[in-house]
Amino acid sequence: MNLKLLKEILRVLFVYDPEARLDLFTHFPRLKSFFANRRNFAILRTFGDIIFTCLILMGLFGPQDPSSNIMLFISWGVWWTSIVLSWFFVGRMWCGVCPFPGVGRILQALGLYRKKLPLQTFAKWCAYGATGLLALILWVEAVTHMKNSPFLTALLLLSILLGATIFAALYKGQAWCRHFCPMGKIIGSAATMSILEFRPLLDKCRGCKTFACKRGKDGIPGCPVYLGAYAVKNNLICLVCGHCVPLCDRDSPRLFLRHPLKELILNKGRYLTCAYIIPFLMASQISRFIQERTYWYQSFKEFFGGLEIISYSLVLAACFVLFLGIIRLGAHLFTFYEDELFGKFSPMVPVLVPMAFTGELVYRLDYFLKELGNFFPILSRQFHIQTFASWGFVVPEWLIVFLLKFVLVVGGIGATYVSWVFYSKEFEGLVPKKNFFAILLLIWSITLLYLWLV
Repeated sequence: MNLKLLKEILRVLFVYDPEARLDLFTHFPRLKSFFANRRNFAILRTFGDIIFTCLILMGLFGPQDPSSNIMLFISWGVWWTSIVLSWFFVGRMWCGVCPFPGVGRILQALGLYRKKLPLQTFAKWCAYGATGLLALILWVEAVTHMKNSPFLTALLLLSILLGATIFAALYKGQAWCRHFCPMGKIIGSAATMSILEFRPLLDKCRGCKTFACKRGKDGIPGCPVYLGAYAVKNNLICLVCGHCVPLCDRDSPRLFLRHPLKELILNKGRYLTCAYIIPFLMASQISRFIQERTYWYQSFKEFFGGLEIISYSLVLAACFVLFLGIIRLGAHLFTFYEDELFGKFSPMVPVLVPMAFTGELVYRLDYFLKELGNFFPILSRQFHIQTFASWGFVVPEWLIVFLLKFVLVVGGIGATYVSWVFYSKEFEGLVPKKNFFAILLLIWSITLLYLWLV
């Protein structure tokens, strides 16, 4: 990599310019070759399917003592933390190799499915359904302390697998991934702040009559989520799976490097998916931190007879109402949330997005770092390999706290930057200065709440 290219990469990443992006396929041809060769993704999916199957089997039939079953650490520590980290760098690329559609792909390869497209009504109601499923998963995780139960964790994986398989039998492609997957919705929302975007060169798409990227050709299936490269406008739906790259004879699909906050700023909270997921995700994070880290929560739970299902649900509901109120207050402070051409939008949602997803990273990273040193001792107990029994260690508490607080501060800085761009550029002259400072006060009050709980 030459110095000029390095400077261009740094400029794109750290200097906000809505027009600036770097075509990675042009500068790194091997990257394009990787996407063009479907075998690469097939190998990654096969590897993921094998690991996924092993995790389920260990959860169902392995030791149920958390200190003797490594599947918990791999599932909640390695797997989930890696997914959250991937949001910031590769967007929804995880979805391109996700193991959940694995059984469905086999059924479709054998022709055991209805060769129909999903109903149009799915597009209208899927955000509600997927957000509801995500809310259910996060709620069940907390009230059942699922991170301590191999069996319940395996049931969760099987439940999502079952949903993906049923939809694969009912509809062609990956209808579950496009419309109802709760993981897909949260990853799609998080991918709006990825440093990568998969987009077409629309000049090359003009005049295309085959739409092979969407429909497929010569027996090769097209886009698994019925999108096609020419229709990709944001990171919410595209799986970055590379299906369209070898199908397009016009060389249109491209992978671009961009400023990580570009899409948030341009969309301004216009999409329904983010508007529902962000307040609930932040509410669930604060609720989980309260549940696990505060003394008063235990007294609160005892007041309801020790019933976690009631005490946690009330805390979660209160936090959800709080963040809905913050989003409405933020819209009022921005004074501008509807445009004749752009339509209605919610400017406080993109402001909160960096905090929501750094908050989720902190929650998952906390578990990963605290359990990391137990990996080999647990492996030793589960598989009776005495060599690993003494390989345990403890990550220093001060280091964990420092890393978690650093990530939270970065999230607060990201939220501040988005609000500043709105104030000084996107809504220039429309937001009173006192309102802008009130928005900053909201941002850092939330950040301080996170820091206090961590």
